[in-house]
Amino acid sequence: MNPLVCARCGARVDPSGAAEAALTCVTCGHRQPFRRLPLYCVTGPSGTGKSAVGRLLVDALADRFVVLEQDVLWTAGLRDPTDEHRRFRTTWLRMAGMIQQSGRPVVLCGTVVPPELEPLPERALFSDIHYLALTCEPDTLAARLRARPAWRQWDEPRIAEMLDYAAWVSDTAHRMSPPMTLLDTTDGTVADTASRVTAWIDHRHG
Repeated sequence: MNPLVCARCGARVDPSGAAEAALTCVTCGHRQPFRRLPLYCVTGPSGTGKSAVGRLLVDALADRFVVLEQDVLWTAGLRDPTDEHRRFRTTWLRMAGMIQQSGRPVVLCGTVVPPELEPLPERALFSDIHYLALTCEPDTLAARLRARPAWRQWDEPRIAEMLDYAAWVSDTAHRMSPPMTLLDTTDGTVADTASRVTAWIDHRHG
């Protein structure tokens, strides 16, 4: 079942026209039920703990949410840096919009910031998007990236770029629209961070 294809005439449905509980076909006017739920993005620079925390969130939230790792769709056909990877991000929003029709919101773990999702037409598929950015001290972040396996190709220039990105996230998170909540993972264990992320999600969803 693809909610972005009209059940009556088969035309593509414009996601930007999502109403509170329905999608309307711009071709024939058919309204089909649609659940608009919140999307929760657990984001942050590489090395802050998203993947490790995400593995624990799967069990902690399994009865209420669907937890997904953003990088599983990081494939050549969806990557286009000249367009800020728009196809990659719209694909994820469409996928999450379909999954939430089961009645369970999606928790998406991956590097993303509000300016990359909020302007997209598919943003209308969700009632809200909440952003929690994991952060850590620069020395800790650099050490974590250097400790990664060689196949991940974290050389010093790439690490320096990530440190600059991490500083930008920390400095601008409160000014973004919507603002991003920051969670420092420098000293906490993975289990402790996962518990705090779970509490953050439950608080906003409750």
